[in-house]
Amino acid sequence: MLKELFIKNNTKKKKYATIPSEMVKSEVPEGIMTKCPSCKKIMYTKELNKNLKVCIHCGYHHSMNSFERIDSFLDAGSFEELNENMISGNPLNFPDYLEKIEKDRQKTKLNEAVVTGTGTVNGIKIVLAVMDSTFRMGSMGSVVGEKITRAIEKADDLSVPFIIFTASGGARMQEGALSLMQMAKTSVALKKFSNHGGLIISIMTHPTTGGVSASFASLGDFNFAEPEALIGFAGRRVIEQSIREELPEDFQTSEFLLKHGQLDAIISRLDLVGKITNILEIHQPGGEIEW
Repeated sequence: MLKELFIKNNTKKKKYATIPSEMVKSEVPEGIMTKCPSCKKIMYTKELNKNLKVCIHCGYHHSMNSFERIDSFLDAGSFEELNENMISGNPLNFPDYLEKIEKDRQKTKLNEAVVTGTGTVNGIKIVLAVMDSTFRMGSMGSVVGEKITRAIEKADDLSVPFIIFTASGGARMQEGALSLMQMAKTSVALKKFSNHGGLIISIMTHPTTGGVSASFASLGDFNFAEPEALIGFAGRRVIEQSIREELPEDFQTSEFLLKHGQLDAIISRLDLVGKITNILEIHQPGGEIEW
């Protein structure tokens, strides 16, 4: 009897862990699922993209590149790009600057951090500028400022509204004072356009900071933003060290700016086309508002 207690039961099945082979691993597509950084829930990337990259669980607005935004905002097939072949030089002979620019061109398939062009929103013609944070963090250099200025002038020539989506880390350090000059150049172009009766709509997305937030991003007849976008000039830590005070938790968010009168409205990406169409229609002859 005692001997039988110590005899291994050969009829019991052994448990094995199945490890997928490298071939099986390679057959699973990358990027099929996306985890929301806000609510931490996982969803199919295809479902997220169908919802304009707005989380289907909590409404968090994931970042969009310039052409994703153009496709979601303009009528299909209406976009005609302007000045797409403008590229940056190296006016200050900053070390490795051109090499970094070229890497971003290869990575993003863009020539610069803003895409400009004409198109229609529900049949209403506009000129559009869309900044892209995937190219040098959307930083504003000479070419970015020039493309935006030319887009404003194009809207003036066509007598159509000018709409800009901003997303930027601020002025581009590799071009020094030449980057800061773009603040004045774009602002003057907007003032001239406004004097001619032009409509300017600015839509700030995450993040809109530095010299961009301090110039053309804040000079619209209507200044809107997406929910929970970071919008501000100097960094939080710099301000806290300067004023020696702790800032509110929601400081430099869309919601904070709206509460303090620096925005006209916060608009979800899912509602944007309808809201902007309404504004464009009331600026047509005989238009009426339905907000």
